[in-house]
Formats: sequence, structure tokens, C-alpha cells
Amino acid sequence: MNNTIEPTGDDEERGELKRVMGPGLLLLFIVGDVLGTGIYALTGQVAAEVGGVVWLPFLIAFVVALLTACSYLELVTKYPKAAGAALYTHKAFGIHFVTFLVAFAVMSSGITSAATASRAFAANFSTSLGLDVGSFGVPLIAVGFIALVAAINFRGVGESVKLNVLLTVVELTGLLLIIGIGLWAIAGGQGDVSRAWTFEAPEGGGTFWPVVAATTLAFFAMVGFEDSVNMAEECKKPSKIFPKVLLGGLAITGTIYVLVAISAITLVPAAELGEGETPLLKVIQAGAPAFPVGVFAVITMFAVANSALINMMMASRLLYGMSREGVLPASLGKVHSARRTPYIAIIFTSLLAVALILFAGGVKELGGTTALLLLCVFAIVNVAVLILRKDKVSHKHFRTPTILPVLGALTCAFFAGPWTGRDPIQYVIAGCLLVLGTVLWLATVQFMRTASQSA
Repeated sequence: MNNTIEPTGDDEERGELKRVMGPGLLLLFIVGDVLGTGIYALTGQVAAEVGGVVWLPFLIAFVVALLTACSYLELVTKYPKAAGAALYTHKAFGIHFVTFLVAFAVMSSGITSAATASRAFAANFSTSLGLDVGSFGVPLIAVGFIALVAAINFRGVGESVKLNVLLTVVELTGLLLIIGIGLWAIAGGQGDVSRAWTFEAPEGGGTFWPVVAATTLAFFAMVGFEDSVNMAEECKKPSKIFPKVLLGGLAITGTIYVLVAISAITLVPAAELGEGETPLLKVIQAGAPAFPVGVFAVITMFAVANSALINMMMASRLLYGMSREGVLPASLGKVHSARRTPYIAIIFTSLLAVALILFAGGVKELGGTTALLLLCVFAIVNVAVLILRKDKVSHKHFRTPTILPVLGALTCAFFAGPWTGRDPIQYVIAGCLLVLGTVLWLATVQFMRTASQSA
């Protein structure tokens, strides 16, 4: 296998994806992926766990994500392919079953997140327009939205990423608005900035475990950076641009999260911030009552839409990449002759998203399950980077200090554990998904065996 992948001008002849992403588009992709549904919806829930120090769990989640990001950087610059964590697991352990489950877990996390975001989009859409769509209307709108996302995804990564740029600018504007209102209030003596240093444990508990529980919530807002490695095959010179872009993107999003959290708690008390599902809307109402509430609702809707688009792009590219590695059926790796996009993988992931929209649980349960699955995957990736140190490649690549993947594996395993106060239903959902993954793995093995015998 040729591990050095750079554009050669004959992508179409070799059936590879089109390289259209430079450092600017990649940075916006990462920032747009991390800044999404999480920060708009979870700030209040984090405040309910720790009170005024709502910024602290986001900061801890940023550090945990940064440790794992360094491992991803070494691997993506070493193996700049589209399959991400599944490819690294395959190379490190060489066990088909483990590779398949990792691929299935990552794909499930992306599709679950996208399906949840689609339902949130549908709810915001109907509310902002004052539509009474009933209990069946929201799922139907969400399914229509997923179909639109699939069409954009099929059109091409260039079009998808350009739309991502627009949506990223919109959601970033919303968060900068929150920060600006907070700074204006602090400068004018409005609000109470001292609340940002006040810890309030629920039911008078200690400090450590409430912060841990809040961090498991905040971590959902930090995931997304790992999606970018699945776009490596569509990036220009990935081994060169990824380190600065990924670390820069994480630094930008981490800083925004901390400033948003401080602004929110300055203007709205923790108890009030933790009520309902629109915490940042309360900040707007408290700090800038004259600002049109409907405008911020639309911004929130765009932010959710961006999360869905990016997650569906990631899921389809993951299936494409694993098919090219021979872990999944070859049909999932087919590239459309005109659009140069993995159209079979796009159809497959879109149908799974529709099933989740129609039959899955609520936002909190699915969001927690997404974080749980990714924490387990991150722990495996941190181990894989150490195992693959013995595998040498011909080109230069990023190398992370050994202590970082060790700390990354330990922290991810810790925050995935039941001792964190995680809702048990999340383990049930994750377990059901892995059982489904096992069934699909057995079906895939049988399919490939049959195909080999008939060849």
C-alpha cells in the first residue's frame, strides 16, 4: 500500500475522491463541526451541575479533546486516508471484527448526532414560523431536511464545504453575539461577573464528581474535530496542513466556549440558566432585550443544520474509506462518475438517519450516547498511535510526545465510565448499537465470503 497520498491529477482514473480543501476550508470545516448543537443546548445543563463555574467543564473537555487530537494528528499525517479511526484500528490491531465495530461506532455517532440535529432543526423551523405541525409534522420535516443534506452531499464536497462555510459564519456570529453582549454588560456594570467563580453542587455534594459529571456533558460540545480526518483524501497536502489547522481550530472553539459560558453566567443565574432547552436565548433576553428573539432562533437553527451536514459528510466518507480498505463491501466505495462523490455510502447513511429520526430517543439520550461511543473510540485511537510507532512511512509526519496519547487513553476511558454519573440509558443505547454492529459484521463476512467463492 502506498501510504503517501498527494494529488497526482489522475484521481478519476484511480476512483479516488476529488481534492478541493485547502487550509482555509479545512479550518472552517473543523470550527463549524465543533461549534454546533452542543454549545447552543448544553450550557444550561452544565450550569445545573456546577453552578457559576460553568466554564470549567468546557475547559476540561477541551484539554481531553486536545490530548486525543494530537494522536489523530500523528495518524492522519502518517496515513492521510478517508477512513479515520477505523483505518488506524485496522492497521494497529489487524482484527477485522474490532475494526468493523470501531467503524460502526464512529458512523453511528455521526448519524445519531445528525438525526438529533435534524429533529432539532425541524422543531426550530416549525416554532420560528409559528406552524402547528402536530406530532407527525416534526419527524416529516426532519426527514425532508436529511434528504436535502443528502442531495448537497451528493452534489460534491466542494458544494458541501462551501455551504458549511456559510453556516459556520452564521453560528459563529451567534456565539460572538453572546460574547459581545456579555462583555458589554460587564463593562456597563450589568449582571454579576462574580458568579463565574461560584461553585454550586447539586444537593450540597462535593466538588470533584459534579465537575466530572458536567464534563461528560460538555464533552459532547467538543466532539467533531475527529470528523476532519475522514476528509483527508479530499484535502490538498494533508500531511502538511493538518497539524496547524486542527490545533488552531480547537484553540478557537475552546476559547469561544469559555467566553460564551462566562458571558452566560454573568447575565443569567445558574438555576435559571439550567431550566429549559434555550439557555443562550435567555442570555440574549437578559443582556439585549431589544434584540429580535426570532433572529437568534434562526441562527440556532442554522447552527444545528451545520452539525447535521458535517456529520453526514463524515459518515459517508468513513464508509467509503473502509470499503476501499476491504473491510466493508466494495459497493459502498463506488464513486459517481460525474460528481466524484461516494453516492452509495451517502444513500446508505441517509437511510439510517431517517430510521433514527423516526424511531430513536430524545436529544439528551442520543447526545450522551454519541459522546460515550466517541470516548471509547478515542481511547482505542490513543492506544493505536503507540502501537503504530513501529510502522515507518516514507514521508514526514507529525509526531506527538508519548505522554500525550497515554494521558488521552486514560482520560477518555475515565470519562466513559459509569462512575461519572452518566445516565444508564446511554449504555443501553450504545450496547444495542454494538449488538447491531455485530450482526452487520457477520452479514458482511458472509457476503464477502460468498462473493469470493462465486468469483
